[in-house]
Amino acid sequence: MTSTKQNRRALIAGLGMAATTVTLGARDARAQGAASPFAPARHEQDAWMAAMPGKHRVVLDIVSPEGVPDGIRFVGNLFTGNKSPYGVEEPELAIVVVLRHSATAYGYTDAIWSKYGKTIDGKATPPPVANPYNSAERPQLAGLAKRGVQFMVCGTASRGLAGRIAGPGGDAEAVLKDMTANLIPNARLVSAGVVGVTHAQEYGFTYLYVG
Repeated sequence: MTSTKQNRRALIAGLGMAATTVTLGARDARAQGAASPFAPARHEQDAWMAAMPGKHRVVLDIVSPEGVPDGIRFVGNLFTGNKSPYGVEEPELAIVVVLRHSATAYGYTDAIWSKYGKTIDGKATPPPVANPYNSAERPQLAGLAKRGVQFMVCGTASRGLAGRIAGPGGDAEAVLKDMTANLIPNARLVSAGVVGVTHAQEYGFTYLYVG
């Protein structure tokens, strides 16, 4: 009988220890899982995005030549659609347009297109000598800049374009320097368009893919 009681006590004690271990383990797991919520890093290069005023923030992602006129129209729709019936005026909208991938060249002025138009668009006959959406006849991108729109131009694609323009043995860095000095108004060269797009979303800009 005594042996049986001792066995029962040992069993109960063992169950208690197991329960304590499980409880402590659960607490440890909760403690380890209670990490601080994610907060994106902030970088000096992106400070201009934080400084943009506005009741609504939108970043338009343009990746192709065909997407440029659509992007221009979409920005116009954002201005018009927010003014009526919401009563949001143009200065109250923070809009960023990203020109990347095949749309990158449209972030440059006629000075670049007149020099390198044949390389930029080798299919056109005759080769273009002006930015189709920012020339003297169609200053649409510059017009958006006057309305407060900011532009990001892909640095990675620009470097690739500079390499094609320079050709084998050419000075791609000199070409890129020339390009950088001739960005459309309110434009800045970013390391990569995809980085600009993602960082803008971390600053509260709603993403709008244009194509």
